[in-house]
Amino acid sequence: MPILPPLQFTKFPKRPSPFLYKGHNPSPHPHWLSTSSQLSFFISRVFIQFFQELALTQEALEGDFNRGLVSALYDALNRRDAPAIQQILAADLEWWFHGPPSHQFLMRLLTGEQDSSFRFLPHSISAFGPTVLAEGFDQSRSIAWVHAWTVTDGVITHVREYFNTSLTVTRFRNTDGITSPHCPSVWESSLPDRVGKSVPGLVLAI
Repeated sequence: MPILPPLQFTKFPKRPSPFLYKGHNPSPHPHWLSTSSQLSFFISRVFIQFFQELALTQEALEGDFNRGLVSALYDALNRRDAPAIQQILAADLEWWFHGPPSHQFLMRLLTGEQDSSFRFLPHSISAFGPTVLAEGFDQSRSIAWVHAWTVTDGVITHVREYFNTSLTVTRFRNTDGITSPHCPSVWESSLPDRVGKSVPGLVLAI
């Protein structure tokens, strides 16, 4: 029975290490690994920036739609167009009021309790995602009002109503799932001179 010849291993000459040349500072990590890490870091930063800009764009588009929806609601309210109002407002609209009870014009209008002659003519409408802020004055500029609407799935589900109240809106910051205690102000109401400076001030966090 033939016996296989022993395996022969070819010895190649050992190449000198590129890190042993005079004047070269040996490094435990190859240069390509450092370059690859930098490239990965750069790509990660690009993707993070891209998704941040995409989120801001989506929020801006959402804000434009919600602002238009609230503007359409005021038009319907001033026309006393009940069918249009019912399409914009949720059937179980949640309403929160702060101000003199005699100024509950919106509630009386929506419930049909009283056909109030008060007209809501906003002079500014601002949107921050699902929250839309509108403010205005009466004809004599002695009554200032602010509405904070919440839009959910294309309909208004919540409203906070403020009369003769200075309102500051702040926004929670959320970083890596941790809510920062520092809430920057994103919106402040403006009051006419006739309302005076002794009105109460409230903060709304969104």
